[in-house]
Amino acid sequence: MDWHLLGISFITVFLSELGDKSQLAAIALSGRGQSVKAVFFGSAGALLLTSLLGALAGGAVSELLPTHILKAIAAVGFAVLAARLLLFKQEETAE
Repeated sequence: MDWHLLGISFITVFLSELGDKSQLAAIALSGRGQSVKAVFFGSAGALLLTSLLGALAGGAVSELLPTHILKAIAAVGFAVLAARLLLFKQEETAE
């Protein structure tokens, strides 16, 4: 196992999930529900499954496309998201 990649993946996903919508949903569900354990195991299972699907999709796509093209596609995707967030914020402040 590549321990370096494991550590980078853990830190990246952990930091990106802090304050994310999924964490806020877990907070809301645990505040509303009777069982904190059920919310924990349900949300942990969902994160595990979505991470598995992402890893499988990334592995499959990397068989078809070279790494530098994947990185370029990811960079463009993040740039588009950032631009949309900035534009959406400007539209909110204009109203």
